[in-house]
Amino acid sequence: MTLRARNAIVDAEIVVGYDTYIELIDELLTGKTVVGTGMMQEIERCQVAVDHAAEGRKVAVVSSGDPGIYGMAGLVLELAMKLPADERPDTEVIPGVSAVGAAAAILGAPLMHDFAVISLSDLLTPWEIIQKRVEMAVAGDFVIALYNPKSTKRVKHIEEVRNIALRHRAAQTPVGIVQQATRKGETKVISNLADFTKESIDMFSLVIIGNSQSYVKDGCIITPRGYII
Repeated sequence: MTLRARNAIVDAEIVVGYDTYIELIDELLTGKTVVGTGMMQEIERCQVAVDHAAEGRKVAVVSSGDPGIYGMAGLVLELAMKLPADERPDTEVIPGVSAVGAAAAILGAPLMHDFAVISLSDLLTPWEIIQKRVEMAVAGDFVIALYNPKSTKRVKHIEEVRNIALRHRAAQTPVGIVQQATRKGETKVISNLADFTKESIDMFSLVIIGNSQSYVKDGCIITPRGYII
C-alpha cells in the first residue's frame, strides 16, 4: 500500500472491508472498530461505512490494491451520493498499488506500451461481453492484463481466452503469471501463450499476455515502447 493509504487506515476510527483484506492489515487495527464481511456482501458493508461516515465518524473502506481499480471506491461514492447534499459525508479516494502495476514490476516491463485490463469474473458482467472485450483487445494488439483469471468453479474461461488470443498471436507470445504480488508467498512464472494455462493460476494471480512485440530476456518480459537503441 502507499504511505498515504496506511496513514488513512491508522487515522480511521472504523475500518470496513472484505474479511480477507482485513486480515492482511491486522497490525493496523488495534483499538479500532472493524466491520468485515464475506464475498458478495459488498453493498452491505459499503452502506455501513457510508452510514457511519454520515454520523460524523472517520471511516476507512479498504480494498486490495487500488480502491478505484476493481475496488470499492465506485460503490462507496454511489451510495454516498444517494444522500441529500447536506447529509452527504466528505469522501476521498486514496490511491494504492494495483495488482496490475505490482505484477508488471515483478515480471520486468510488460506494460510499456498500450494495454487493456480485463476481469474474467462473470459474477457482475456477462461472459459474452467479457469474451468480446478480450477479442477486441487481442485484435488491437494490446498487452492484456487479466484479473480474477481462474477460480475453483470457473476453470474454463482462461482456456477460452487462450484460444481467442491464439487466433491473433503467435504461440510463443510471452505470458507472465504472478501470484500474491508483493505479499508473502509471491511467485512469478514466465510462460507462453501456448502453454501458460498449464501453470498454477488462481484468484490471487495476475496474468499478463504480451503483444506482438513483447519478448523475454534474462527472466524479464519487455514490451518495447518504440525507442531506437
